[in-house]
Amino acid sequence: MIETNYFSDNEDLQESFQSILDWNEIIDAFEGDFHDHKEYQKSGKEEFAMAPGSYEDALEYYKSILESGGDIAGKQVAPIAKDMDLEGLKYSSGKVSFPQSMVKAINQVKEAGILPYSIGRKHGGLGVPATVQTMMMELFSRADASFAITLGCLNLAETIERFGSKEMIEEYVPQMADGKLFGAMALTEPNYGSDLPNLQTKAIKDADGIWRITGAKRFITHGCGFEGIPAVILTLARTGSPTSGARGLSFFLVKSADVFIAGIEKKMGLHCSPTCEVVYENSPGILIGEEGYGLVRYSMAMMNGARLSIAAQAMGIATAAYMEAQKYASAREQFGKTIRNIPAVRKMLSSMDREISGMRAILFEASRSIDLYHWKSERLKERGADEKEIRKDDSIRKWEKLANLLTPLSKYYITELANKIAYDSLQIHGGAGFTYDYDISRIYRDVRITNIYEGTTQLQVVAAIGGVVSGMSAKGHLRQYFEEEFSQFPVSSLLQENKENLEKIVESFAAIENSSLRDEMAFEVVQSTARVLIGLLLERGASKLKAKAKERKELIAREYNLESKSILAANQIEIENRKGQQLTFV
Repeated sequence: MIETNYFSDNEDLQESFQSILDWNEIIDAFEGDFHDHKEYQKSGKEEFAMAPGSYEDALEYYKSILESGGDIAGKQVAPIAKDMDLEGLKYSSGKVSFPQSMVKAINQVKEAGILPYSIGRKHGGLGVPATVQTMMMELFSRADASFAITLGCLNLAETIERFGSKEMIEEYVPQMADGKLFGAMALTEPNYGSDLPNLQTKAIKDADGIWRITGAKRFITHGCGFEGIPAVILTLARTGSPTSGARGLSFFLVKSADVFIAGIEKKMGLHCSPTCEVVYENSPGILIGEEGYGLVRYSMAMMNGARLSIAAQAMGIATAAYMEAQKYASAREQFGKTIRNIPAVRKMLSSMDREISGMRAILFEASRSIDLYHWKSERLKERGADEKEIRKDDSIRKWEKLANLLTPLSKYYITELANKIAYDSLQIHGGAGFTYDYDISRIYRDVRITNIYEGTTQLQVVAAIGGVVSGMSAKGHLRQYFEEEFSQFPVSSLLQENKENLEKIVESFAAIENSSLRDEMAFEVVQSTARVLIGLLLERGASKLKAKAKERKELIAREYNLESKSILAANQIEIENRKGQQLTFV
């Protein structure tokens, strides 16, 4: 692996951070009126000591966190990733042990003070917006995906912060911020993967009013905690009848000491990420929020955050694959020249570079949408606003709708393209890449799960298609978003043409009467939407750059939009052909 600072050495990431992202609007939404800084000046509470008091301070604060994370990721974690992968995990009698090099690296993150990056300052966390959290996940995922997942599980305290009672928050969140407790999500069951409304793990109140949970959960990351550190397992269980569906599910906090880890999966990749089978036998649980809202309110909110996190993970893995391909192609000689000068290889590297820029653009736009609706909502609550007042805020409503679309859209697109980039990187390595001598073999294995867990690509398409169709209606939120963004800078005629073709695709799709056929064709519509959106984001990004950086980004945007033109044309033909078949046989 390349050993350097993974934040400062990434040109595309640096362009986004320094020039493309509108930090003022993100800081406005997240920091509000710099309430945490004012609280520190007033009370002197140590947890607010680092809270920024101005836009400049906030940006410098975020930058310092990312530089520290990038340094540890590139110089401490990346060099041990290969050995961690080869050593893997050990399971015995309900206990899981981890490589000591991994334990040491986690402690280095803790000592650097950047471990609780998604936890609020008042509970001992760093308190940073979703956009910065996304960058942190990317940096550590580039070094090692398993390691990044471990950090992500520590930061599941954010879910408890949002939905737990005051007593629950005060008891558990500071411990998680301090690295004394891990987090785990327990949704999936042996017979119920994505079919969560029908899961059967049950929760019943005993005579003392304590909820007792019985059942089994499968594929539970860090359900075992981490090397002697216990976990709190956020568990979805049925409090209603066996046939009550989603409304019969509730959300609980369960201590790992009260469950049994029946085993860990032997996986193709992510060898240092424990994927546990968790057995509940009358395990005590603490209800989170209201009974009956476990899936529709709490688990879905947690999963949306997890989906963005996996998109960021895939972004980091794809970056690692691209960087390794560049390094190998620049060193490997064939036919008297380095292979990066062979046209076929050069074309592959160029395509990878272009897709990396597009993937990062949609990742940050999804993160932006969350900052502009979720955190703005939270700040209004802190000032005493009720739900009705918040719902009246046009900006919050706009960005919430966009976040609900951009989250599955980015998860689908980034994870699929990350798989392709890893595939092409291994191809560039040739036979050497198929051996364990090169990091690309681990990268290739690790990336494969990203378009499967936290909802497969197919489920992300289902989650996105409604937002696309309704969003592109006459007064839809997506159409309005495009119109607003297209008016901010001079877009190319090529991008304008692609947008018009997208409108035709959505119109053709909406005209399909057969619901089964619509389901079959949803991918083409969602893919087309992603391509037009990313093309817009690339051109918008180029408009904010100067000199050579601007020229480079404009070229990337043009090449991307040219490719999109052919993809949209093919999708339109496919939809029209299928409609024709429908008319023929109905």
